[in-house]
Amino acid sequence: MSVRSCCNLPARIFCSAWLASVLGLGVCGAFLAGCGGGGSGAGATFSGNTNVVLLGSSTANDQLQHFGVTLNSLTLTSQTGATAKTVNLISSPVGDEFIHLNGLVEPLASMAVPQGIYTSATANVSMISPACAGQMPGELLVDGAVTSTQPTSVTINLTGPITVVGSAMGLVLNLQVSKSTPFSGGCTSASTNGPQVPVVFALSPMPIAAQPTNSSNGRLMGLRGLIGSVAGGAAGFTVNGLGGYNTGTPPAWTVAFNGGTVFQGVSGASQLQVGAALDMDATLQPDGSLLATRVEALDADPTNLGASISQVIANFTAAPQMDVIEIQQEGKLADLSNFYSFGSATFKVSGQFSNLSNLPFPASFEASNIIAGQNIFFGSNAADVNGFPPLPVPAESLVLLPQTINGTVNSISNAGGFTAYTVSLAGYDMFPNLAVQGGQTTLLTSPDTVVVYADSNTQMLNSSPIAVESLERFYGLVFNDNGTLRMDCAQVTDGVAE
Repeated sequence: MSVRSCCNLPARIFCSAWLASVLGLGVCGAFLAGCGGGGSGAGATFSGNTNVVLLGSSTANDQLQHFGVTLNSLTLTSQTGATAKTVNLISSPVGDEFIHLNGLVEPLASMAVPQGIYTSATANVSMISPACAGQMPGELLVDGAVTSTQPTSVTINLTGPITVVGSAMGLVLNLQVSKSTPFSGGCTSASTNGPQVPVVFALSPMPIAAQPTNSSNGRLMGLRGLIGSVAGGAAGFTVNGLGGYNTGTPPAWTVAFNGGTVFQGVSGASQLQVGAALDMDATLQPDGSLLATRVEALDADPTNLGASISQVIANFTAAPQMDVIEIQQEGKLADLSNFYSFGSATFKVSGQFSNLSNLPFPASFEASNIIAGQNIFFGSNAADVNGFPPLPVPAESLVLLPQTINGTVNSISNAGGFTAYTVSLAGYDMFPNLAVQGGQTTLLTSPDTVVVYADSNTQMLNSSPIAVESLERFYGLVFNDNGTLRMDCAQVTDGVAE
């Protein structure tokens, strides 16, 4: 089997509508009117500034594994009063990867914004870098490019006038992936190397609930990065988010914690070290700050640390080695695709889910059942050789992470206190596309099917009840249970056309 990377091709550069679709327009308008943001603003009194938190999100099917964009500016235009006024939400360029935010939200920036009604928005973007992975006849393809390095202005679609009022609110910048890239049904250069990707964003207000419960009202799941600093006492810490490939400066967060914060992998904040990799859940506070509800040390050793969030594309268990497409990375692991060895790595499952022991199947993640398509954190503490990590990069820690899949429901049943949805995937999805490869053991019996398990804690953000033949996006941990794909699901959102 040959492996072709776009790094070998000289022409390529390497080395919302959201809330409306989730809640329904009528509900959204009524809800937001009582929360200090959104709606028509009729009868609102404007005075002073509102702290606005800009959050990234995306709406995508499973055709791309990476979509990085650098935001140079995002300007709101207000028609309040006799003349138009503008405000830029971004004080300095921030780059992020949007596929890992499919159905989720992540803070990008915050800004004090004059209260008023804003009727249009534009953004200036650069370093647009879509990428995909898949199997072509006789080879494994990892393909992507920076399609635009020069600053480009794009128009942002608003669901309606945005009312900025109150002490704090969120604005969700949702990348409309299917409208931004010409898909061809799989991973080809046509998907990623067009002369210009017409980036399409939607912008929607998001309320910040007093007690956020999900990604539509201020709950932030799976924020990942490296510790930037740790303050003394209970003053909190800062986190430098993991960047996307070729997307510039990633977002950074200032985080507080309290007696209810759960620490995993470390006994408490006093054990956090600058440079260590972590995964955390947090809530947006009414003043726009972040409060950590869960802090998990993915790799607590910051020595020479390289951190990568990747999807497995090939697993050679006999070696043992694997090839991955990197979604986010920081430190020395700065490539779109990397080889890892994992013979001496420690394995664990993300601590985001507390119901693993209740699942009606063994939720196991170990060297023998890794499969292409799973989302995994790799941490490597190996010293560089001549300025580069050795290949294959030795992984010290491997953590199974949640991911979003897009598929059609074929059947619905009950299983041990869970509702089980049998979901069919498109043929280009990583699981079916990469299930049978030369040089690898075929582990899956039905790679185009995932059995999704939902319990009372699963957040149902889809606009209609799940039914047979409905298209949905499911976010959760995907396990290989003796050849059957099974997901422990935390959130459901509307599906995206395949």
